[in-house]
Amino acid sequence: MNPVYIVDAVRTPIGRYNGGLSSVRPDDLAAHTLRELLARTPGLDPSRIDDVYFGNANGAGEENRNVARMAALLAGLATSVPGVTVNRLCASGLEAVIQAARAIAVGDARIAVAGGVESMTRAPYVLPKTDRPFPTAHTELYSTTLGWRMVNPGMDPQWTIPLGESAELIADKHKISREQQDEYALHSHQKGAAARQQGLFDAESVPVPVPQRKGDPVDFAADECVRPDASLAAMAKLKPSFRGASEAGSGSPRPKAGGGTVTAGNASPLNDGAAALLLTDEEGLKAIGREPLARVTATGVSGIDPQYFGLAPVEAVNRALAKAGKGFDDLSVLELNEAFAAQVLGCVAEWPEFDPAILNPQGGAIALGHPPPLSASLERGDPHGASGARLAGTVAHQLARRGSGTGVATLCIGVGQGLALVLER
Repeated sequence: MNPVYIVDAVRTPIGRYNGGLSSVRPDDLAAHTLRELLARTPGLDPSRIDDVYFGNANGAGEENRNVARMAALLAGLATSVPGVTVNRLCASGLEAVIQAARAIAVGDARIAVAGGVESMTRAPYVLPKTDRPFPTAHTELYSTTLGWRMVNPGMDPQWTIPLGESAELIADKHKISREQQDEYALHSHQKGAAARQQGLFDAESVPVPVPQRKGDPVDFAADECVRPDASLAAMAKLKPSFRGASEAGSGSPRPKAGGGTVTAGNASPLNDGAAALLLTDEEGLKAIGREPLARVTATGVSGIDPQYFGLAPVEAVNRALAKAGKGFDDLSVLELNEAFAAQVLGCVAEWPEFDPAILNPQGGAIALGHPPPLSASLERGDPHGASGARLAGTVAHQLARRGSGTGVATLCIGVGQGLALVLER
C-alpha cells in the first residue's frame, strides 16, 4: 500500500441557519474551498488531480447532479478532472476523505481532493409523485433540511425516531443528567471562543465573499454559532426539545419519567459550510513541493441499532485504532462530532481508557456548528456533508502545530453508523 498524506485542508467559516452564508449556493461554497485550497499550493498543476471526492447528505437541491463535479468545473479546474459525490449522511465528508485516501493507497490515484458541503438553509422542499394521475386527495410536502422523510413503512418504527429522541435514549442508558449536558455544551462554546481568539482556526478557515444587493461583496470570515457569552444560567432556562420538561429540573441526576434533557443549548445547530483537503502519495509530495500536515494510517466503520446511532463512533474508533496498532494512550487529540452533548458523553462513557482532556480541544459542533444539525424544533447537527471533512482537516492542522502525534476524527451517523479516521505526524 502507498502511504497517503494530507497536504493541506481548508474550510469555510460555518454559517448559522438563515445566516451569513444563506445566500450562497452549496455548489459555490464547494467551489470556493477548491479554489482556496489550490491557491495555497502553487506548485501543483491542477490538471494532475486524479479525482475530486465530495460528501453531501442532501443532494435534493442546488447541489444535485454530482456536486463534486459541479464544484470542480465552477472552480475552474480542467474538464479532464473528474469528480464524484458520496453520501454517508453526517459522515459524508469524512467518507470522501477515506475514499480518496483508499484510491491513493492502492495506486488508483496519485493526487486527489476530498471534501464536503452542505447548505441546510437552502435545502428545498420536495413533493412526491402520486401513484396515479390526477389525484383528488391532498399530498404532503417534505422539507429536506434534515431527518427522516418519505419513510419506508417496512422500517422498524423504533429505528425512525427523531435524532433528538435518540439522544434522550443515550442519556437514559448512561444516566446523563441535563446538568452534565449543559456543562459539556458550555465548555464547547468556551473552547471554541478561546480557539478563535487565539487564532487557532486561521490556518484552516478561509473567508467567503458574500454578494450583496448593493455594493461590493462582504467577507464572511468567522464561525457564526460560537457564543462567548454562553452560561449555564441561560442554558437552564431552555425547555427540552423532544420530551416534556422534567419536574425535577436540570440539577436532577435524571428527570422523572417522561422528562427531557436535550435542548437547543446542548445540541448542535443547523448550519451551512464546506471543507476541502488535498491528499497525495510520496511522489505527489515531491511534485507539489510541500511538507504534509499528517499521514493517513487507518480507518474504521461500524453499525449499531439505529435508535442508538450516537454511540456508533465507539466501535468505529476501536476498530480504527486496532488497525493502526494504537491505543487511547497514544492519542494527542480526538475530534468527535457533537450532534448532542448526550451523544458525546455516552461515547466517552464507553471508552474507559480515554482521556476526555484531549476531546475537541478547540470546541465542537455544539459551538462551531454541524453542517448538518438539529434545530430545537426538529433535529440538529455541523453542516452534514461538510462536517467529516472539517474534522479531518482540524485534526491534521492540530497535529501539524504539535509537530508530532496521533489524532482521530470520528462521527456518529443517522440510521446507526460510525466512521473514524486515524492520522499521524
